[in-house]
Amino acid sequence: MVMSERGAPIVEARGLSRAFRDFWMRTRALAVDKIDLDIRGGEVFGLLGPNGSGKSTTIKMILGLLKPTAGRLSVLGRPPSDVAVKRHIGFLPEESYLYRYLTPIETLDYYGRLFGIGRAIRRRRSEQLLEMVGLAGVAHRPVGEFSKGMMRRIGLAQALVNDPDFLILDEPTSGLDPIGTRQVKDLIVDLRARGKTILLSSHLLGDVQDVCDRMVMLYGGRIRASGTVDELLQDTESTIIRTGRIDQGTIQRIEEVLRSSGQIIEQVDSPRQPLEGLFMDIVEKARLERVQTSGATTGGETAEFLQAEPAQGADLVEQLAAAEDGPQAAKVVMQDDVPKDDGSGTVLESLMKDSVPTPIPARKREAIKPTADSDVDDSVIDKLMGKKPGGESDDSA
Repeated sequence: MVMSERGAPIVEARGLSRAFRDFWMRTRALAVDKIDLDIRGGEVFGLLGPNGSGKSTTIKMILGLLKPTAGRLSVLGRPPSDVAVKRHIGFLPEESYLYRYLTPIETLDYYGRLFGIGRAIRRRRSEQLLEMVGLAGVAHRPVGEFSKGMMRRIGLAQALVNDPDFLILDEPTSGLDPIGTRQVKDLIVDLRARGKTILLSSHLLGDVQDVCDRMVMLYGGRIRASGTVDELLQDTESTIIRTGRIDQGTIQRIEEVLRSSGQIIEQVDSPRQPLEGLFMDIVEKARLERVQTSGATTGGETAEFLQAEPAQGADLVEQLAAAEDGPQAAKVVMQDDVPKDDGSGTVLESLMKDSVPTPIPARKREAIKPTADSDVDDSVIDKLMGKKPGGESDDSA
């Protein structure tokens, strides 16, 4: 598949809908309701909306993890379920589920092997990516020791290991410090300049405003507004008259003194309102129109059980012990492992049943010490991939 030309359609959706149904096939929630969407090659496209507005469901349909209930959808000119499309997509989910006992260099090597990338290229890309996201100094520490911001950095590197044509970023700056946030935004701008297409979903509206070319705003599963950043943020209720610097006395007699002081109007245009203001106005209008949404609404008082006194002593120990029975981080699911969606909305439930990672070999994991030949413990990754040690040729390029 050849990389799409700038401006060519990357994602096309017409009448796209997704309903979640109960056991009796009754619609519990209409997460996405007949949306039309076009994402063009070489642009940064923003997908905005409050919690439960349909953003994640739309992304999962684009990735082929959910099957549309109605409408049609194509990604790079093919159905999202086409395995050939996956090789050209990079995805950073909202939560990074990584193997805690792998180091960053091993993590990137593992995902590179899933994409069939040769050993030499994997090593070179891994080193460059870790340097790019600022993790080169901790390349041999287990990722389970990382903070959330560091996990986001390694997750971003993982999303780029296959050099994707189409990059999907779900809350990429969540947990990052201001420096990391600036770096991510600079990276997005740089990738766009290099012809990459990026779908950005974020609740940090300032980030979206800084980097996006076009955007849509969802509420209740429907598109409430769409257009370029300039089109959406233009304030049509006021006008700015721009002049050279003038003193306070001139300001008080603006109409008469402008002519006598030799000032001219340099620019007249419509000022832009903050993206956050537009976002809240759209949501508020939708609420006033009583638009139905299956997501979060305006918050109320603190839940009663949260107002109770915290547990003490033995009660707290019992609660912590019970919490340890929950599922651990999800494993990487190969394409052949993804169950077929019959439209009943059970794909994710099926994946969650198998979400416990493959056990790490029963030996104490210590910091990986680089050798002259490799920084990666191939035996561990071989076990994760279900292969016998030494299953990959050393001369793979």
